Amino acid sequence: MTDLTMTPPCTGAGRRIWAELGASGEIAGVYRDGRPERGVDPDKLRILLGSLDARDDAGIVLSACVQLASSLPLLAEMAPDSPATAATLAGTAITAWAATDVGAGSDLTALATTATVVDDRVVVSGEKRWITNATTAHWLLVLARRREGPHFTNFSWVLIPVDTPGVSVEPVDSALFPNAGVGHIRLEAVSLPLSAVIGGAGRGLPLFARHIAVERLASGLWASAMCHRALCATKAWLTARGDIWQQNGVRERFARALVQARQLDALASAVARRIAVEHDHAAAALLKASAGITVNQVLETCAHLYGAQGFANDGMQRLRTEAAIFAIAGGSTEIVLGSVADQADSLLQALSPLESREKCR
Repeated sequence: MTDLTMTPPCTGAGRRIWAELGASGEIAGVYRDGRPERGVDPDKLRILLGSLDARDDAGIVLSACVQLASSLPLLAEMAPDSPATAATLAGTAITAWAATDVGAGSDLTALATTATVVDDRVVVSGEKRWITNATTAHWLLVLARRREGPHFTNFSWVLIPVDTPGVSVEPVDSALFPNAGVGHIRLEAVSLPLSAVIGGAGRGLPLFARHIAVERLASGLWASAMCHRALCATKAWLTARGDIWQQNGVRERFARALVQARQLDALASAVARRIAVEHDHAAAALLKASAGITVNQVLETCAHLYGAQGFANDGMQRLRTEAAIFAIAGGSTEIVLGSVADQADSLLQALSPLESREKCR
């Protein structure tokens, strides 16, 4: 197996930025004590995602976001001695988080991809769809079914070098997120040593739940940064166009979007440490749902206020389209709102103004 810690930095836009982040120490810098297995420092993660959003396209931010919040922490926690862990942390390799299956959507218990133990090997077969970093990855973290049935112990993570026989990757047919390496992965009887199973047999879904909470935090922080950037650009655009900014309808619509953006930012600040440190799933669902709703409303307003100019190449209408990902990736808004409803009692208790945090009666 190639020792990617010794290879030169990656090439290409997404790979180049990831390599730069690794070389500068910014990847390690988002984790507590610089150690991914200890989890993210939400304040440092906010700064890095905001910086990336300000200077790079949405595809590059998406590529980094998934690795920072999900792939690398899981690797560092469950496979600390793997060359994939060291290389991903150093920025010399990219590890894709391949959970979404064919037709599974948000229902991971319906996964069709299988990981079958045959003697001293594990054989992985199936297909993963719409996977970020698929076309740029050196390694694939694949969630697969180890036995039939929906029980949460029936799934495992398998770490697969992308150059393993039986692995093929096809880029998606989309002009959006060009630097995110989004693609479809086909796994045809991919044979690996049993050591490729990460985190132990049957821990696939618990590990997914643990790390998807932090990915939802990262999504909320990125959504807040995107709203800020879009509103600043829109305000500058409006004030440069004579008296348009003085029109009451324009000012009211902009102000409503600004209020929504500030509410999302306040929520992210309030729940960030609970999610990062405690993996609070209720708080993560609340933030994910808020981000999915808010960013679409804010970007719709900004795109509308830009008028015809919004349809220019790389204009506000394109950003609005890409912002729709916040309502889909990591669980659709409808699914996540169901989780919020399921955990309404604990969320309402946390909202109580009383010192005792009394439950609703």
